[in-house]
Amino acid sequence: MEKLFQFSVSRINSAETSFKRYLWKKINWNNRLIAITGARGVGKTTLLLQYIKENLNERPDEVIYVNMDDLYFSKNALVDFADNFVKRGGNYLFLDEVHKYKNWSQEIKNCYDYFPDLKIVLTGSSALNIYKGKADLSRRAMLYKLHGLSFREFIALKYNYIFPVLELDDLLNNAPKKIPAILEKIKPLKLFEEYLQFGYYPFFREGEDEFQIRLKQTVNHILDSDLPSVEKIDFNAVHYLRKLVSILAEIVPYKPNIVKLSQQVGVSRETLVRYLYLLEKADLLILLQTSAHGISKMNKPEKIYLNNPNLVYSLADNQSNQGTLRETFFLNQLQVLHKISRSEKSDFLVDDKHTFEIGGKNKNRKQIAGIENAFVAADNIEFSQGNKIPLWLFGFLY
Repeated sequence: MEKLFQFSVSRINSAETSFKRYLWKKINWNNRLIAITGARGVGKTTLLLQYIKENLNERPDEVIYVNMDDLYFSKNALVDFADNFVKRGGNYLFLDEVHKYKNWSQEIKNCYDYFPDLKIVLTGSSALNIYKGKADLSRRAMLYKLHGLSFREFIALKYNYIFPVLELDDLLNNAPKKIPAILEKIKPLKLFEEYLQFGYYPFFREGEDEFQIRLKQTVNHILDSDLPSVEKIDFNAVHYLRKLVSILAEIVPYKPNIVKLSQQVGVSRETLVRYLYLLEKADLLILLQTSAHGISKMNKPEKIYLNNPNLVYSLADNQSNQGTLRETFFLNQLQVLHKISRSEKSDFLVDDKHTFEIGGKNKNRKQIAGIENAFVAADNIEFSQGNKIPLWLFGFLY
């Protein structure tokens, strides 16, 4: 246990606190049990370490950060560890990658019930269902999800230009008033190209030249380790999931023929649909439905996208299609705070209210003519004109 304390202190002291993610201010850190999920590589660990360093560092004996993948927990039960920690004066237990621990839900429930003065913060894979397991944590845990960097956050992290978050209605109604203050400081079109290639995952700071290699390694880790640890799938399933990702990466955005796709992958229709939703839970895909379908998890999706533009660049062997990148960016950024579905008349319907057509700078309004609350999100333009708004500006929503 002493080595775990030493490791904890080392990790906390090395945490950078100059840049904080959007979720920092949204979390009620006073809750007794907090669960933060998100894709591998989006910054969950950093978020924990930053909070400890800025708020609890003066009480080192009361705090510990542990990674549940540590060999210590292959021989020691979490509930016993928590018991020893509390007896030594511990009050704040931070558990990283909790999905790597076999009996996580039951033992966290026990820790919560046995130690009423202990505050627990845990992180897990996006695929982790905090309400599904041997123990029901739905009445105990406050659940938050951390998404990858928005375009606004990427600019702040890489270039240290801080811009306010824009509300969607404000963006749509007042874009001409918001844009000049941004253009005074940056050239958004240049930075937008960078963001599409490597800006969604904070680990781009470890080296932009090696980013694509790291991202492919991240995807492999999700498929080989994270998903099997959460969904209890075997090696054969991982093989088919990898094959499915490989096929989709070449054809997205794809309006699926489920029978044909299942034949290509080599699994049944029902298994294929299940695999699609597993990959969506793991933040590798976005499955777009029509508004009428809602969010039923066994509906055949109307259209399939990779989760973000960085994955398009990384996984598609052929040159990335610009139209695919544009649609993927818009969908990825809007889904964080808004309901987005397939429009019968255009590309996307947002919050069952706003219709959007996505395109380049010469995209006209013909397709959305006569539609109320309809807009064009256009690439390669700096200024808005009427209902034609720069695509990059939609990266300022969180």
